[in-house]
Amino acid sequence: MLETLKFYQDFPKEGIKFVDIIPLLQDKKVFAGVVDEMVRLTTAPNIAAPEARGFLFAAPLLTASDKVCNIIPMRKSGKLPYNEGDLMEVRVEKEYGFDSLFYRKSDIAAGEASGDVFEITLLDDVLATGGTAEGIAESFANITVEKDGKSYGVRVKEFIFLVGLKDLGGRERLEKIAPVHVLAEI
Repeated sequence: MLETLKFYQDFPKEGIKFVDIIPLLQDKKVFAGVVDEMVRLTTAPNIAAPEARGFLFAAPLLTASDKVCNIIPMRKSGKLPYNEGDLMEVRVEKEYGFDSLFYRKSDIAAGEASGDVFEITLLDDVLATGGTAEGIAESFANITVEKDGKSYGVRVKEFIFLVGLKDLGGRERLEKIAPVHVLAEI
């Protein structure tokens, strides 16, 4: 898989080494292998996927895995329609600055609970500092979701990343929350 990736130095700003995962989508055999590995690693019935590249790898799991029944899209501002009280904002720290992502509690409720909690696999393309994933996990841990008249907690059961940047400390940061799986580390 590593040999398929492309790298761009100083993008989107100086000092950042950008990992381009799009070539994984340009080789059917490589993509199928990536999906198979994610199926093997995913144990939660619900997947949270930050836009946009997380969507590309989460969506196939709906049909490739018997365990997965729901995807919770994490979007940028203005991209999710919502009803009052449904939209949640997550302020996240990225390697090159701060950003906000949004999700709907109703998207979590559309999934499957395990006992009194919605367990979620957080799936994304690249693990750098871990700020985005940590922010999402903390937001989930601080909400309750209503379904069929009952309140449920929400927790990240595991993190899955296509690529991990070893030197930025993201894995160590996230392992305090849940197990971290990385398909390829550089």
